Order: sequence, then C-alpha cells, then structure tokens
Amino acid sequence: MQGRTKFEIMMRRSYVSIFASILFFFLLKPLPSFAFQDFQVSESHGFVANVASKVSPSVVRIDMEREIQTDEFESDLLDPLLRDLLGDIGTLPKRERGQGSGVIIDSSGLVLTNAHVVERVDRVTITLQNGNQVDGRVVGTDEVTDLALVKIKEFPGLQSAKLGDSEDIQVGDWAIALGTPYGLESTVTLGIISSLHRDINTLGFSDKRLDLIQTDAAINPGNSGGPLTNSNGEVIGINTLVRSGPGAGLGFAIPINLASKVTNQLLTNGEVIHPYLGAQLVLLNERIAKEHNQDPNALIVLPERSGALVQSVVPKSPAEEGGLRRGDLVINAEGNVINDPKSLLTQVENAQIGEPFELEVLRNNIEINLSIKPAALPGIS
Repeated sequence: MQGRTKFEIMMRRSYVSIFASILFFFLLKPLPSFAFQDFQVSESHGFVANVASKVSPSVVRIDMEREIQTDEFESDLLDPLLRDLLGDIGTLPKRERGQGSGVIIDSSGLVLTNAHVVERVDRVTITLQNGNQVDGRVVGTDEVTDLALVKIKEFPGLQSAKLGDSEDIQVGDWAIALGTPYGLESTVTLGIISSLHRDINTLGFSDKRLDLIQTDAAINPGNSGGPLTNSNGEVIGINTLVRSGPGAGLGFAIPINLASKVTNQLLTNGEVIHPYLGAQLVLLNERIAKEHNQDPNALIVLPERSGALVQSVVPKSPAEEGGLRRGDLVINAEGNVINDPKSLLTQVENAQIGEPFELEVLRNNIEINLSIKPAALPGIS
C-alpha cells in the first residue's frame, strides 16, 4: 500500500512538472504577429476609425464653376438720377464657384452627389482623398430628388464604397457622416439615426419628393453629397441638408435605396421621369374638419374623416382632364387607403405615365370614382 502511494505521489509530481513546463513554454514564446496586431487594432481604435479608413478613399471633394449674369454696377446703390443718365446698365458675366462632396459608387469613376452641388455647372473638378485632381462630367441630375451623377475621366485605382440597405436601418442605429465641409477633406462625424421617413415638404421644400433620414451626426456646408454610413461602413444615405436649432443641428440624408433607383434611371435614360396629377393637396382629418365645419363663415362642409383634400387643380393638367375638383377628398388610390397627401404622392410616384390611375374621392359626401392618366412632371422630361 505504501509503495503504491509513493508511486501515485511521484506520478502526480511528474504531471505537475510537465504542465508547468508547457505553460512556461507558451508564456515565453512570442505571440504570432497577426494576433498581436489584431489585438492592438481592437484596443487602440473603435469602429468609427475602422469605418473611416474603409470609406474615406471613396469620398471626394467636388469643386464647380458656373457663369452667372450680374449688373455691371449694383443698381440698388446707384442714385436714381444717375441711373436715368446711364440708361440700361446691362449685365456682365461672372464666375461663381462652389464646393460639395460626393462618393464613388463604381470603380469605373461614377460619383453620386446632390443635384444642387452640380446644378448648371460649366466645369467640375474632383479631388480624390490622395490629393489627385481629375476632371468630371455631369452624367445627369434629378432636381426632384436632389440627386446627380458625375463621371470621373479615366483614372486608375479608384476605390468605390459599398452600398447598404436603407430599409434595414432603425432609429437609434449608429450613423457616420463623411465629406469635405468647408473644403476640409476626410472629415468624419458620428451620431445616430434620429428619425426615418421625414417628409422634405415639412422642411419647406414643396418642389421635392423625398422621405429623408434624419440624423444628429454633424452635417456642415460642403458635406452635401457625401455618404452617410452605418457602423459596418455601408452607405445608407447621401447627405443633403442641415437645419440648425437652439443647442443642436438637424442633419438629413437621402436614402440610398432611392439614390440607387435614380442612378439606374440616369444611366439608362439620362433623366428621371416623375408622374404627376396636377393637384395641390392639404391634409384633412376629423379634428381639422370639425373645426372648419363649426365656423359659421365656412363656404363648404368638409367630410369629417382623413384623406388628401384637393386645394386647387392645375389648369390643363391630368387632374383637370380626369375630373378632379377643388374640395374633393381623396380617400383611396389604386385600392390603397389614403390618409394624407404623402400617401397619395407615394402612389402617384409608383404610377405609370399615361396609364389609368384609379381614385376614389368624396364630393359633397358622395363617393365618386375617377380615372386619371398621370403625365410626366413638367420640366423633367
């Protein structure tokens, strides 16, 4: 018994010695270089730095020039008598310069930006992240969505950004804005997605059709046209404007899914055709209708329900030809319930030019079915 006990003790000591030797070996042996580097990256840099290094090579600065006509003298500063003596002062051409941002979406040199950045330009110069400057050519613009495509002339080694899915984002997700505000290249700001489907018309742009991404990531002048990315470095929007308020700024971006759709149409057709009916619409709901109907000076009695109320009809428009009238309340379009003007405009945007577009309206509390054939929005085609 004692012999076996001593044997067991010796074996245990051997196991401990072997284990200690192995542990000592691994402690002294240097870690593989790649593992050490990965450890350094993960400890020294956050996800924003990783996104910036990944996306920044595809972000460009856009410098533009255009010619505008100006008075030879500022007429407001001239004495009325002197203005009479000079007669018709005339105009002189003047070079106007502007700046914005863009993002390369294809290694062939396609740059996505805002339409207002390259509107009516004579010359476009693209500055890459490495400082190289190349000429650009405007492929097409769409003022309704404020999107434009610029083509960089042949240049090797262009890096394009990866496009994400703007339908896959949620309020509270990280948002990273990149661009060249005030001409300062490779600027990065961090925030979150503050809101989705923000109607641009509520921001004072009645000539646009956009549901915007709202973010608190700083978007400054010159950021227009740059990318808004998620935490994986995928482009989810194109920065377009900022609204300042007490204590904070509100930034807005065009969803990348819409930008991709517009890009395809610009490449295929050179333009984007938007269907339109030709009616000015306002929101009507039960509360608004009741307040109106209680007014003894009200000219008409409004139906106390939600819909898109026709405030006016454009002469010789599809709406007029289709029988739509002022005071009609649109409650259904193509089988879809209409609760506000925005939902009707969404249906119109998806309609086919020249094809019957079915509406159900309330006129004097009587349901009426109308068939209107949308036309191309004037000034676009």
